[in-house]
Amino acid sequence: MTKPWDATSEHLLRELAPLVLGAVARRFRDFSSAEDAVQEAMIAAFTQWPREGFPENPRGWLIQVASRRMTDQVRSEIARRERETAVGREADIVVPTIEIESDMDPDDTLILLFMCCHSALTSTSAIALTLRAVGGLTTAEIANAFLVPEATMAQRISRAKQSIKASGVPFRLPSPQERAERLPAVLHVLYLTFNEGYVSSIGARLQRLDLAREAIRLTRAAKALLSEDAEVTGLLALMLLTDARRDARSGPDEELIPLDKQDRTLWDRAEISEGTELLTAALSKGSVGLYQLQAAIAAVHDEASRAEDTDWPQILALYELLKRVAPSPMVTLNHAIAVAMVHGPSKGLELLRTLDTDARLSGHYRLDGVRAHLLEMVGDYESAVKHYRIAASRTTSIPEQNYLMTQAARLAERRLG
Repeated sequence: MTKPWDATSEHLLRELAPLVLGAVARRFRDFSSAEDAVQEAMIAAFTQWPREGFPENPRGWLIQVASRRMTDQVRSEIARRERETAVGREADIVVPTIEIESDMDPDDTLILLFMCCHSALTSTSAIALTLRAVGGLTTAEIANAFLVPEATMAQRISRAKQSIKASGVPFRLPSPQERAERLPAVLHVLYLTFNEGYVSSIGARLQRLDLAREAIRLTRAAKALLSEDAEVTGLLALMLLTDARRDARSGPDEELIPLDKQDRTLWDRAEISEGTELLTAALSKGSVGLYQLQAAIAAVHDEASRAEDTDWPQILALYELLKRVAPSPMVTLNHAIAVAMVHGPSKGLELLRTLDTDARLSGHYRLDGVRAHLLEMVGDYESAVKHYRIAASRTTSIPEQNYLMTQAARLAERRLG
């Protein structure tokens, strides 16, 4: 055992989880049971490592523990079959030899990603399962991303695991045709994983760099596999153009700093340059999709050296195109902000009213947060304070909650003064 448990240890465990799952699933050819075994190994690590110290080979340690769990399960199944058949044959069940060093292929996580997005699952179930197995998100975080109750998401993930097990899908990269079929779900998973890393939906941390970096790494791997696909390239560009602002997004106490208040000298110019280059290459292919358009919007923001220099008319035009290409309540919400910046906050508020009856977004904190911001812009401070407070009560992110309550307090003081 080497170094003691510290703040980075939990991050490392989350980064290792999909790698360990890939190795165990490939070895035992049973994704559902492997996922359970890896979760048990993670719990063992959380329990033992703080007390006993960090292992020399944390990945190998996790693979060994998970493999032992799997082996115990296989032996238990053998014993059950022996009792039932009284034959005592083990011909159809193989117990692999456990090795501390992983024989994991570098592409294991990418294979796992495509496997979880199998055609046996619905798109939403595939995405939820992959966020759990590959992205390392909790069930609550995934439920937040899908705007559904946690219990509903837990059932969805459980059914998805059983469907994968029943399908007998082999642990290998799919054929080119299968890749094309699963790619939209794969890209959506990567997008949601990055978003959860960039703006953590639960807890005291504003950002989870482990998730954001893993999403970027996997998207790079997907681009290497599908180099001619414009949407894969567009998604990688979007991640880099957004991640470039990471160091400016929070203060020393993890407080949220909104885009228009950020110190833009802290933005990562190398990431912006790479993202812009990728976006240009993607757009040159002719077919413009969801991620390319979002990357283009991010690029316009990144081009402005000051918030007041932002080309809002161009952003508005891009959102109007995005609404036609991939309509969604979140796109409408962001479109309303762009409308407010170009045509005035009253026009933006009119658009927000169309979302009040949308079951996917009504009651979501972002709708109240945006409404509060636009009400502040029109000078209705009393209503703005009300909606800032409602938004704060609905978010499960402590930094966002603190930011919203600070905005409410600021306006309440201004109104009284």
